[in-house]
Amino acid sequence: MTNRIVRRVIVLGAISMLSLLAVQTYWVLRTWDLQEQEFNRKVTQALMDAANDLAIATPFDLPPQDLIDRLSSNYYVVNVDNPFDPNTLEFFLKKSFENQGLHEDFQYGVFDCSNKQMVTGKTIKYNKAKPFGVSNLQADEALPPHNKSELNYYFGVRFTDKNANILSNMWIVIVFTALMLITLAFFIYSMFVILRQKQLSELQRDFINNMTHEFKTPISTINISTDVFLGNEKIKEDSRLDRYAHIIKEQVLRLNTQVEKVLQLAKIERDKIELNLEELNLTELIKGVSPTIEMKVNEAKGTLHLDLAATHALVKADRLHLTNIVHNLVDNGVKYSKGTPEIRVSLKNEGNDLVLSVQDNGIGIAKEHQKHVFDKFYRVPTGNVHNVKGFGLGLFYVKTICKEHKWKLNLHSEPGKGTTIEIRMPQR
Repeated sequence: MTNRIVRRVIVLGAISMLSLLAVQTYWVLRTWDLQEQEFNRKVTQALMDAANDLAIATPFDLPPQDLIDRLSSNYYVVNVDNPFDPNTLEFFLKKSFENQGLHEDFQYGVFDCSNKQMVTGKTIKYNKAKPFGVSNLQADEALPPHNKSELNYYFGVRFTDKNANILSNMWIVIVFTALMLITLAFFIYSMFVILRQKQLSELQRDFINNMTHEFKTPISTINISTDVFLGNEKIKEDSRLDRYAHIIKEQVLRLNTQVEKVLQLAKIERDKIELNLEELNLTELIKGVSPTIEMKVNEAKGTLHLDLAATHALVKADRLHLTNIVHNLVDNGVKYSKGTPEIRVSLKNEGNDLVLSVQDNGIGIAKEHQKHVFDKFYRVPTGNVHNVKGFGLGLFYVKTICKEHKWKLNLHSEPGKGTTIEIRMPQR
């Protein structure tokens, strides 16, 4: 994953999370405001009903204006401007709150104009089994008097658990807010893990690249030394030494090929591949490389079959990379064949596509491993035994080049029945 992609993921993810957080915050505040408005409406209506019932029962006339005054978010004062019985008030308060569906605990107090204090205060607790429980207010729970000293006859009502009750009515909003915060925390944790994994991946890549570069010098030295051995007449005269020298030469070339492949893939990962596109006749290209790939197959005592049935084989591609793809696919077919390799290279036209396929009679690939075989360094698990040597880079290279050319890559395989890798190249 490139730095640009990581930055893009982090920025877009952060914007998305902040947007969700902003929207959720807005809806929480909006819902709270609506709940407050609804609560205030119900309380105002209930207090008005209680005051009217009290005026009818006493009887007296209520003031024409400023009947109810809200001193705080949970404290209301009702100015009846006439003497009244506290017990009658309590009865009508319970009745009015019940009618409005206000199942809230509340405290009420009656103002005593003689000492300018709220007296006869009680706490009314609502519960479903027994609608109301009554207890006298303690001295430290006394309701505050109104700040208008000219008022003489009024009562106050305070809702002690108003905020808790509003929150309980918003439980769905709270649940979704909690889920969103969990999602936000998970996003932050995921970003931390991604950055950490990227750092480890870069360390691993740098280590492999540096180690591979360090291999180049000793490989070159061994290669030159082997050439000197092979050119020495005394070595040529000794068949045993000559055979060992050729084995060393062969293995050095093989090791050098693997090192070059690692370096090439490192360059592919670091920079975007620059394809040298040209119009190629794929039939001619395969025929041109067939002696080389046939030699590889013959070394394993196998047989190479060419089925070049395409009548229109022109395709725009990079010659070097396309040649490497053919070599890699044939190499894989030879390495993973059981017994005598039977490799079939086919080329045909299907609609607007030119289809190149390489088929072998090898060990095949189990279904659960097929989606991973094109991953870098992936090799099908075989326990502690590795009869086939390699780094798991060949098919990753094939996938990378096909992706750059915008070709479709398909794999068909069954354990014990061989593998077919198919590349579909659009011709228009």
